[in-house]
Amino acid sequence: MSEPTFSFSTTAEEVATIFSDEIKGKTALITGSSIGGIGFEAARVIAKHAKLVVITGYNEERLKLSEEAIKKDIPNANILRLTVNLSSFASIRKAAAEVNALPEPLHVLIHNAAASFGDFKLTEDGVETRLATDHVGPFLFTKLLAPKLLAAVTPTYTARVIFISGLGHSFCTGVDFDALTDPDPEKYVKTTAFFQAESARILTAIELSKRSKGKINGYSVNPGLIFTNIYTRADQVSLVQEMGAVLPDGKPNPEFGQWKTIPQGAATTVAAAFDPRLNDKPGAYLEDSAPANDKVAAHSSDPVTAEKLWAVTEQLIGEKFIF
Repeated sequence: MSEPTFSFSTTAEEVATIFSDEIKGKTALITGSSIGGIGFEAARVIAKHAKLVVITGYNEERLKLSEEAIKKDIPNANILRLTVNLSSFASIRKAAAEVNALPEPLHVLIHNAAASFGDFKLTEDGVETRLATDHVGPFLFTKLLAPKLLAAVTPTYTARVIFISGLGHSFCTGVDFDALTDPDPEKYVKTTAFFQAESARILTAIELSKRSKGKINGYSVNPGLIFTNIYTRADQVSLVQEMGAVLPDGKPNPEFGQWKTIPQGAATTVAAAFDPRLNDKPGAYLEDSAPANDKVAAHSSDPVTAEKLWAVTEQLIGEKFIF
């Protein structure tokens, strides 16, 4: 049988079907599972084959709608709702305790949720909101769920943590450590904060893979340019139009780049989570459902920066993340 090959237009459903045997019997947790986003689509196609899919979000009502939509499509899907606010350490600790109390091990953790562009604001823990939601919170969540991930490890299976990043990581100069440790509203730029968080996710996938010494593999993903619900939110419309991504009529601008559909955009997430060919490529960055390390900006793949980011993030959460 020939090896599967994927392209720009490959859908999440196609990837999940190809790797259905890999998904069978597995438990996956996906953050940011609201309808209209790639997290929902990834959860939906994985739920067709998995033992359990944990969907998360900070809005319980939206989470219920996601569960209902998945079960309407897949009546026998085993879905568990988990409410978590990734900008709150207390909420993350509570959610992690709920997952750790489950009888099942956790095979795949997918960090899909992200805070969109927004004004400067500090979380209750004193971290800038975008970096908290997109990097520090997921780091803490991973640390707290590591025992559950390690429980899934066998001589033939390595647990995976997937970080959804994007091309935006190359639109900044890398992680600004001052923005992490000493956030300053005077220096804050909405788009830059978002892009720095994407950079941090790539670096974390690399460092996680290195530190776990083969027990947990981290991967980062560029899902592509996708017209998700972020582009239609009232508080985002003027900014995305200003950036040139969206036309005055609210439709995606074809001149901004090549747009993917949501099913196409979720494909790389599913490949990162289940393609067995990635077993010997820990820390890889994926694009169009295939490794694309050559597409990563130097500032987002530097091992010294990755190590420093890990240490600084440990200080922010007040805990060491040791395997």
